[in-house]
Amino acid sequence: MTSERREGAPLKRERIREHLLDLIDSLDVGATIPSERQLCETLGVSRPTVRSAVDGLVRDGFLVRRHGAGMFVAEPKIVQELGPDNSARLAPGTVGGAWSTRTLEFTRTSAGARIGRRLRVSPADPVLHITRLRLVDAAPVAVDALCVPARLVPGLQPGDLQQHSFYELLADRYGIEVDTAEQSIEPTVTDEEESALLLVPVHSPALLFERVTEDAEGTVVEFTRSVYRGDRYRILTRLRLADRGLCRSDTSGGALSGEWSATDRYLAQD
Repeated sequence: MTSERREGAPLKRERIREHLLDLIDSLDVGATIPSERQLCETLGVSRPTVRSAVDGLVRDGFLVRRHGAGMFVAEPKIVQELGPDNSARLAPGTVGGAWSTRTLEFTRTSAGARIGRRLRVSPADPVLHITRLRLVDAAPVAVDALCVPARLVPGLQPGDLQQHSFYELLADRYGIEVDTAEQSIEPTVTDEEESALLLVPVHSPALLFERVTEDAEGTVVEFTRSVYRGDRYRILTRLRLADRGLCRSDTSGGALSGEWSATDRYLAQD
């Protein structure tokens, strides 16, 4: 029996993964890592075991494969922590690197039925439609479509949003303090226009954020739809499980409605 079989493939893959993560930490973005063959020789393991570990690191966004060129250290993901203590300022685009904004579209038009419902205004009311490209360290990471009731922001210009955050402008220029927001996050894929702007293939994995923000009086001040590159963005949530009674009383997933079930392989509440 070989040493690899005695140790077990899962343990071997984990050891290779840790070795590669240490190597990645010591290299710059875009640096080449050893080939699978070289890793097999260095670590004394089989090619399928190395490939399985590397596949996991590619899938998790630590490495990128380029056909015919090899494997390279990937750009680090932007991490945003979500939680009940985070303010509205912690919207996507406020964490993880040097952010900048490029205004692509700035138009004034009637709200229409769909946007009117989101903003709680008449379909005939004027709104500003603002499309922005969000960049981190000069690399595009998101396409951001912002809709604002025009009456709230008289005199707003396209360049304003490239110099200041929207919430800063609301507070400093218009005296509007954002108070609450409802935000949804779901997986999606990029369409042709989004792909061209984000420099990714069509139908690349992405995260879709939709956000409705209100001021202290309950007036809706924005509806935002943002598409973030799935290979560059990660959401982190910290959960407090200190209420032992709550943990014991509900093993069905708790925060979500519907029927939950578990098998001996997969636990729904994980």
